[in-house]
Amino acid sequence: MQQDISRRQFAVAAGGLAALNAASFASAQNRSDEIRIGLVGCGGRGLTVLRTFLRQPSTRVVAMCDVDQSRLTQAPKELPSEKSPEKIELLGDFRRLVERPDIDVVVVATPDHWHAIPALQAMRAGKDVYLEKPVAHTIEEGQMLLKTARQHNRILQVGLQQRSQEAFLEAEQVLRSGKIGEISLVHCFNVWNQTDPELTSYSISEIRRPTGREIGLGNPPDGDPPPGVDYDMWLGPAPKRPFNPARFHWNYIYFWDYSGGMQLIWMVHLLDSVRQMLDLKGPKAVHTSAGSFVMRDIRETPDTVITTIDYPNVTVVCSVLHASGFTFGGGRYDHGIQFVGSKATLMVDRFGYQLLPEVKKPELIRTDTPNTGTLKHVENFLTSVRTRKKPACDIEEGHISTTALHLANISYRTGRKIFWDSEKEQVLGDPEAASLSRKDYRAPWSLA
Repeated sequence: MQQDISRRQFAVAAGGLAALNAASFASAQNRSDEIRIGLVGCGGRGLTVLRTFLRQPSTRVVAMCDVDQSRLTQAPKELPSEKSPEKIELLGDFRRLVERPDIDVVVVATPDHWHAIPALQAMRAGKDVYLEKPVAHTIEEGQMLLKTARQHNRILQVGLQQRSQEAFLEAEQVLRSGKIGEISLVHCFNVWNQTDPELTSYSISEIRRPTGREIGLGNPPDGDPPPGVDYDMWLGPAPKRPFNPARFHWNYIYFWDYSGGMQLIWMVHLLDSVRQMLDLKGPKAVHTSAGSFVMRDIRETPDTVITTIDYPNVTVVCSVLHASGFTFGGGRYDHGIQFVGSKATLMVDRFGYQLLPEVKKPELIRTDTPNTGTLKHVENFLTSVRTRKKPACDIEEGHISTTALHLANISYRTGRKIFWDSEKEQVLGDPEAASLSRKDYRAPWSLA
């Protein structure tokens, strides 16, 4: 006989089951103390993160997945010998990795259009996930990742490792001390000069030469994918298109089908740190002015971007310049954040921070720190896996940061300012813009 159950009784029961599940997992971890890892995406970033995991005690990689056989077969050779047993299962389909019952943690380090689906399936299979940034390819995907992590009581750490890095944590204390006074503006910047004409063309056979970080993409013709590449699987949920070397591997970031440009993939690091240091939630409005003013290559995303993000108490400006190497306000590297205050300006990047005073005042602080963000972030994630406490960059925080930059791209693509309801997580008064917060998926792929 069915009985009516009140919502409150159901919530209590569900909470009890979730707690039991977490306790059982923690108990199992305490018995063996070994965390078994599966990696999806064996490119440079994936291997860097995996090697960092394997530096920690009681970790072991048991399976690796990539659609490029050359990367997949080379990947185990790039791992420390003491953590790389002879038998690591090498797979071309992430679903075979996710279904393995002995895997505790799945690391997802794929192109952005392949972030959500493997992470969702891993969590539904009872795995915790370390997910590289940006959280997802659309706002809807980020919402689904957050919902699924909570439903299945999974730890989902987003690879926004500056939340765990000394330079940013120390700079936050300087900021909170009041030394810079009242903040009137925050400026995040990323600058790469990609204009060298001698390095802007390459042929289909030259897949392994330097990436778009140092050079332009050129305008190579379409052709056949390299031997050993499952190109249909690489496309996955993205629209079917002919293979082009400039759209492949690292350079995928410059194409809307797979990413959102550096405005999304790099700027999310800096904006997330701003949110952490100033306790910001979601934005009120976002406006982007951008274009491809210098680069004459195959890319779809703009080479020059200026975005203004309105928060309740501060304005944040995000600049992406790929035709200039100029660093703003004493910046020493190709990225940074300026917190502009009434007494001084605080500059911070991954290698330290500086307190730049008003004219005629002595310099107050300058420091340099090692770039250990990924190491600290992985350590934090593994602690969360064992304790079931939220990690430094829980999916909710990563989703909020990523959403603001999805809105920036939507603003650029529609040509107008986008107003956002952070509570309801929806675009206000603009159906066309709202439609760009989600996408269609090529069969058979979906978020379900």
